[in-house]
Amino acid sequence: MAGAERALAFHLDRTLGCGQVFHWRREGDAWIGAIGNEPVRVEQRGERLTVTAGAEHVVRDYFALDHPLDEIYASFPRDDAMCAAVEFCHGLRIVRQPAWECLATFITSAMKQVAHIAQISHTLRERYGAEVAPGIFSYPSPARLAALSEADLRECKLGFRAKNLLGAARMVASGEVDLDHAAALGDDEARAELCRLPGVGEKVANCALLFGFGRLAAFPIDVWIERVLRDLYFRRKRNVTARRLREFSASYFGPYGGYAQQYLFHHARLTWSR
Repeated sequence: MAGAERALAFHLDRTLGCGQVFHWRREGDAWIGAIGNEPVRVEQRGERLTVTAGAEHVVRDYFALDHPLDEIYASFPRDDAMCAAVEFCHGLRIVRQPAWECLATFITSAMKQVAHIAQISHTLRERYGAEVAPGIFSYPSPARLAALSEADLRECKLGFRAKNLLGAARMVASGEVDLDHAAALGDDEARAELCRLPGVGEKVANCALLFGFGRLAAFPIDVWIERVLRDLYFRRKRNVTARRLREFSASYFGPYGGYAQQYLFHHARLTWSR
């Protein structure tokens, strides 16, 4: 299976290691995980991807090999911060995660670092997901989680997030919030619908829109991105409100703002001192 376009148009390690998805594991030079219920082993050598037999079409879609990276890069502002992030992250692609898996994972991400989010994801999968191949588990469905108790989920080290995940699972499983319906709405309407769920505010909703619903303009603002925006784009200004940051991000970074966000996030997280 050839790489996406030309050399470095897809970078597997950057894509899976950038904090947008949390359950993939390294096994030598390969990554092992599940795409929905499909077990996948994927390895990159140069421009070529080697994947589990029969999974090529799933991998192409999941890793968004059809996203026009040259067009995306050309849409970015040409400031120093953005240019540095593009150079550092070149080939990183926004993956197409299953909507429920993505939403639920970011509900469990509140006030957690990437390693902790991954630990929670693996625990939930191993206890309540389906084993789709030896040692590889799918993410538990809304119905499976809805049947549990808050105590069950607290045993997965979710803490206060257990109540939110359980409440969200029950609302989705019952159809009170229909993710397929939300996917058909405009960005603002979809965001508002997702925010009806426990544990979902604007940041988590934007993560779900970007990584689970393919809304590439969505620009989640977490602690890292707020720091990037304030330090690099509003350095000489005081009392910049959260609303001002949202408005700036929506207009400045353009129709592929979600890509800009992830590049800025990954670059800052790995290169800035805490």
